[in-house]
Amino acid sequence: MARYFDVHPQNPQRRALSQVVDLLRDDGLIAYPTDSCFALGCRIGNQQGMERIRTIRKLDHRHHFTLVCQDFAQLGRFVHIDNAVFRAIKASTPGAYTFILPATKEVPRRLLHAKKKTVGVRIPDHVVTQQLLGELGEPILSSTLLLPDSGEPLTQGWEIKEELDHVLDAVIDSGDCGVEPTTVIDFTSGEAEVVRHGAGDPSRFE
Repeated sequence: MARYFDVHPQNPQRRALSQVVDLLRDDGLIAYPTDSCFALGCRIGNQQGMERIRTIRKLDHRHHFTLVCQDFAQLGRFVHIDNAVFRAIKASTPGAYTFILPATKEVPRRLLHAKKKTVGVRIPDHVVTQQLLGELGEPILSSTLLLPDSGEPLTQGWEIKEELDHVLDAVIDSGDCGVEPTTVIDFTSGEAEVVRHGAGDPSRFE
């Protein structure tokens, strides 16, 4: 049964976030809000958690997960960024964008694109997520909470609790969440390529 944490959207209770972090460190799987839509998340080293996400969403092994980071200090441990790309990303971060970049050796091989050796990263513009990441001290391995045969992600924490109570360890609810996933920008070649239009304005990368 999933624990349910109803937190303030602008001033989330630290005790509640600390309890969620304890669950994550104990290899738990959570649903949490972001600046785009709800996400499923676990620690990077939690391989069983990653497989639980695959099971919930009925994903195959071609699906690429995202590392949700608190800031550039966290992000820089896991991806290589040259100066030009850094400037482009910094101008739109934090925000509802996922950036595909060459991965460092800190990224487990199972998370890499098989051929390109890349990984998706993002820094969300969301108070609750930012404070959760700060408390955890590392990125959260994440995937959009989009259920099989569903056209849009769930937007209410209580709906997620009802629907996924038996397969999650915690749900964080800070109010309504959006339905659009992030805009995905691929910087593998060094130039920006918009590969998915979503909540972030893609025009600055086109």
